[in-house]
Amino acid sequence: MKLERRHSWSLSPKEAIALQNDLRHEVIADRPLDLSAIRTVAGVDVSVKNEVSQAAVVVMTFPGFEPVETALAQRPTTFPYVPGLLSFREGEVLVEAFEKLRHTPDVFIFDGSGYLHPRRVGIASHMGLWLGVPTIANAKNRLCGTNQESGPERGAWTPVIDRGEVVGAALRTRPGCKPVFVSPGHLADLDTTIELIMATSPKYRLPEPIRRAHKAAGVFG
Repeated sequence: MKLERRHSWSLSPKEAIALQNDLRHEVIADRPLDLSAIRTVAGVDVSVKNEVSQAAVVVMTFPGFEPVETALAQRPTTFPYVPGLLSFREGEVLVEAFEKLRHTPDVFIFDGSGYLHPRRVGIASHMGLWLGVPTIANAKNRLCGTNQESGPERGAWTPVIDRGEVVGAALRTRPGCKPVFVSPGHLADLDTTIELIMATSPKYRLPEPIRRAHKAAGVFG
């Protein structure tokens, strides 16, 4: 898969924040996904062990969730852990994994934030600018903003609001379980992001492509 190389990854945290403030104006987070046209989805995750990051991108059919391919990449973990700057810690190794893909999925689902971010450029938004393909975000925790408690039933959600703007949703993918925090990444909107997360989470709290990517990323060899 060919990506658009947008910038160097050799940045300080201060430089990374400045870059996010520039990139936020390029993120498109109000374009509905055509769910009827989606045939493949990819789950994206990164694990870190002994200061080495391993990225996994697992492409699956949709809605059948049959495996298509898995791309892995490893690099030393050089960028510090700073809340809000995850894409600079994981982006370079993800680019290596993306470039190994033989298939371009219709949409990527990231384990992390997207538009639900203090500067509106979480990892799904940032990497979406490199990929040029729709990306959405599914985070286990809320990075910013506030939300009311959603109902206990599957599919219940409430908006996450940050500084007066709806930036994502707290979504209940399983009855009685903690919600996940979903948002568009790039070339997507919130309503169809919610629909796709629900469609890819038929049994578990996390979407099936994310579960598969998490397992693949955690297997170091």
